[in-house]
Amino acid sequence: MTDRAPAPARICPDCDGFASAAVTLGGRDRHGHLRTITVHCLRCHGTGTLRRGLLASRLEVAA
Repeated sequence: MTDRAPAPARICPDCDGFASAAVTLGGRDRHGHLRTITVHCLRCHGTGTLRRGLLASRLEVAA
């Protein structure tokens, strides 16, 4: 009996799965803490994956 093939990866092509990042604002506050903001990928909205339909349409356009 053969095994089933694993599902294809649905990793976001824009962020490669690293959907959120902390970016420093270049300074510290009065308590000495580093000021940062969290930024999310605009395409996958911070999840790192895409729906199968969105990924397929992106691959067809690239080919």
